[in-house]
This record gives sequence, structure tokens and C-alpha cells, in this order.
Amino acid sequence: MKTVVTDGYALNPGDFSWEPLGQIGEYEVYDRTPPELVLERCRDAELIITNKVIFDEARMEALPKLRYIGCASTGYNVVDIEAARRRGILVTNVPAYSTDSVAQHVFALLLEHCMQVGHHSRAVHEGRWVNARDYCFWDFPLHELAGKTIGIIGFGSIGRKVTQIAFAFGMNVIANSRTQRDTPDDPRFRWVDLETLCREADVITIHCPLFPETTGLIDRAHLALMKPSAFLINTSRGPVLNEQDVADALNEGRIAGAGVDVLSTEPPAKDNPLLSARNCFITAHIAWATLEARRRLIDETIENALSFARGVARNSVNGVTL
Repeated sequence: MKTVVTDGYALNPGDFSWEPLGQIGEYEVYDRTPPELVLERCRDAELIITNKVIFDEARMEALPKLRYIGCASTGYNVVDIEAARRRGILVTNVPAYSTDSVAQHVFALLLEHCMQVGHHSRAVHEGRWVNARDYCFWDFPLHELAGKTIGIIGFGSIGRKVTQIAFAFGMNVIANSRTQRDTPDDPRFRWVDLETLCREADVITIHCPLFPETTGLIDRAHLALMKPSAFLINTSRGPVLNEQDVADALNEGRIAGAGVDVLSTEPPAKDNPLLSARNCFITAHIAWATLEARRRLIDETIENALSFARGVARNSVNGVTL
């Protein structure tokens, strides 16, 4: 059986090995595959591993040998799941590999807002401490997290991990989720509706999936409910925010700041309003990308493919059995 990895670079820029795929048979790994080369490169493949390359019904129809699509990610929206099911093509994903890393990144963004570490370090290196009249200096208000309220939108594995870390910082937690399950046994936790969450939270962090009903979820109306001192974090999917509305709220001082790891298009357009917004920290979709999380992702992606070759449907997302 032949395996093709269509776009392996983002998760594995060379620090891990794809060699275990050789246990299945011939394999080819491409750093990136442009749309016009997808069919040419995948024509003889029975197994395909994809990260962002789309496999819709038309592409599957043009690849009659295809029997397996492994998503090297937790999300699998790049594959037409129903079309794959009709053709008996098994589709797999890698659940929860980045939970700890994403939760850690949430607090990296939050602590940067609270303490402005990067700014103050640059100021020291520029000579401001050397030339200071006092033994210390700061030029932003500094904040501690203890006693603050963090509002969590979406309460899957990442939302639960964020809750644990928030408790360790002495924070109170309010949460909003379609399914109110796994309620923490702690008096500092409450379920609330979205409007209450926006009004009461000192920090809002988003961890819900991207569905039609969550697209543009945080918009002008919800931003208007937030405290002027509130900080907004998004490490889920960019389109959950109405980016223009968020930028307007930042520039007009209606919220204190934002930290985002995802944008509506990636890489972003030069005119994305958040790129020039006031007090907006932006990282380039790296919350998932720690060395440890990428190792789990590679290992699990390969194990999913090896399991398929052994006749086992591991981490199936479309119900196809072997």
C-alpha cells in the first residue's frame, strides 16, 4: 500500500521522522501540496495523510484507489465526511493531543497582558533601567490574577484544563457550554449564559468549535456587555470573532486588550483589522505547536495509519468499519 503525506511541514519541519510509515509500504512526504498538484501526487495512494489540504467529493471521486484519509489534526473539516463514508473511505483524526499546550498558551497571552514582560524586557535592554532614577520602573498597570473571574466559552478538554490552571492562580471560573458536563467540584465554578459571562468576566477565553452558530459569536453586541478592563483571548478558530468589531472595541478603549492565536484567514490579509488594533497580542497559530504536542501528533497520526493497515479503525470520525 502507498501512503502520501500531502503537507507535512507545519507539524514536522524536520525534527521528527515519518519512517514508521514504511511498515505499511511505499510512502512519499511533501512539505506542501498546491491545489493543482493534489491529484497528481495522490493518484496512486491508498492512504493519504493531510493537515490542511482539502479532500472534497470531487477529489475523492478522482482517486479511485483511496481507502484512508488520516487528518493530522484534531479538526477534520478539510474532509467531506459524508462523501468519504459513502465511498467506504475511513477518516481518522488525533483528538486532544494539544490540550496542555493550548491551555498553557492561553495563560501566556494573559500573563503578557497582566505583566507586559516583553515590553519591559525590551525597555531594560534599551537602557531605561540603567538610566532610571528609582530602583524599578513600569509604564503599564500591572495586574495579579488571584480573585479575578475568567469566563470560558466552550468546555471541552481545553476548557477544563484552563479551569484547573485558573484555580491554581486563585481565579473564579464561569463557563458557558452547549453541554454542561464534567462540572468541577469547586465552589469557585459556575455555569452561566453567554450574556452573563460577558458582563461578569475579567478575562474571556474561547474554546468552542467553529459552527455556523458560533461564527461571529463575539460581536459588537457581546463586546458592549464586557467590562472596559476585560481581556479577550481566542485560541479556538479565528471566525468565532467578528474581527472588525473586536478591533473597534480595542481602538475605542471599550475593552482593555486581546490576545489571539488564530485569525479568520491564515496567513492573514495585510488589512486584517486586528493587525493594527490597540493592545492586541497576536501569535501565528502556534498554541498547538510545542515540541511535546507535535511529537504526540506525529506518533498518533502514524499509529492511526498503521492501525488501518492492520485492519483496525482507530480514531475514526466517520463510522467506517474495516
